[in-house]
Amino acid sequence: MSERLRTWPTLVHDDLAPMVGYVNRVVQVAGKYTLDAPFEVGWGNIVLDVSPRGLRTPTFRQPGVTFSVHYRLLDGDVLIEADTGSRTVSLVQRSVASFFEEFCDAVAELGIDPPRTALVCEIPDCAPTFQHDDVERTWDPRAARLMWEAWDLAAGGLEAWQAPFLGNRPRVGVMWGGFDLSATRHSTRPTEPPPHRPAFQRNAQLSAYVAVGFAFGSDSAPEAGMYAYIWPQPDGLEGRSWGVDGAAWHADAGLVRLPWDRLGGTAEPHRAVVAFGDAVYQAAVDLAGWPADLAGPRVDGWYMSRTPPERVRAAEKARQH
Repeated sequence: MSERLRTWPTLVHDDLAPMVGYVNRVVQVAGKYTLDAPFEVGWGNIVLDVSPRGLRTPTFRQPGVTFSVHYRLLDGDVLIEADTGSRTVSLVQRSVASFFEEFCDAVAELGIDPPRTALVCEIPDCAPTFQHDDVERTWDPRAARLMWEAWDLAAGGLEAWQAPFLGNRPRVGVMWGGFDLSATRHSTRPTEPPPHRPAFQRNAQLSAYVAVGFAFGSDSAPEAGMYAYIWPQPDGLEGRSWGVDGAAWHADAGLVRLPWDRLGGTAEPHRAVVAFGDAVYQAAVDLAGWPADLAGPRVDGWYMSRTPPERVRAAEKARQH
């Protein structure tokens, strides 16, 4: 951990909630462009990358223009970069409606089509569209930095957890609807989504998967931290060890939770995130029939560039036994 982050960031729900709500709304504006991309299992195509300054979309390609959108939380603005030029839109002291209007004007100047919908989704009691949300928002630089630090720390651990998985694993990123940082491992085993739910939720559950992530919490469950679940949920999750002191199964929510302060109290939070994810995957192996050999060696590229494959396989086999 760097000198700047020796002190584990404290995440107080009431202090962060206004900024979390604001950023959740504005990232949906450019997030809508991800719906134009080919669908990936588990909505892997829609996630926003945790960048060195905030959240960034994938690269988009429309006829005649290629572009990306960078929500620079540490700068309080949004940078739209295209092969036709660039534009910056401020996030400071404005409404979601005024941001959406200026964003659409800016992308038009670059030859980019506006998002195909202005609907706000997955936020309880929100205005129906961006244009209807005319509440004046106050930008809080301290809260913006805390949000980025939390995402950055959690993403580092989740990326390390995901790296050795040999199956389908969408990249780690923020789901701009539910606003959680998500890492998922998918099986090819088809499942039956619950009926009477919206199509996007049912299409997220077309196959078995293991999810590990981070969320800031909500008014009903205000504690920030790591979460995990297995879909479909197997029996026998009660009473298991989840790799990190303080992690516990919450049957009412259907989640394993690791509170943020308990994660920060470990000797090495990065490794604790990996241990948490490994424990959840082991539960999927033990209780849901997932294959134990889908996770390869957890080493860096230097090791793999110098080590013959037969030695890598032997070392991994020894580790498993």
